[in-house]
Amino acid sequence: MTKLSDLGPPVPGKLHGGQHIEEHLHYYNCPHCGQRVDQRDLRQVFWHERPGHEPLEPDPEAKVIEFPKRNEKNPPA
Repeated sequence: MTKLSDLGPPVPGKLHGGQHIEEHLHYYNCPHCGQRVDQRDLRQVFWHERPGHEPLEPDPEAKVIEFPKRNEKNPPA
């Protein structure tokens, strides 16, 4: 499976018109493989335009730091 990083460094797209777009509107589901595509990264857009492509294997992202759950009975002072 091809990783996103195998396609090289990010190729940022630019929004023409200067209108603000909400975060969730930058993504679409590829009609062929169903994977979410970030339209701001042209590597992803070009990959998903290829006929017969496979989904990209996600690159490991930053680790999530887990904090202890807050005890609602005794909130912090």
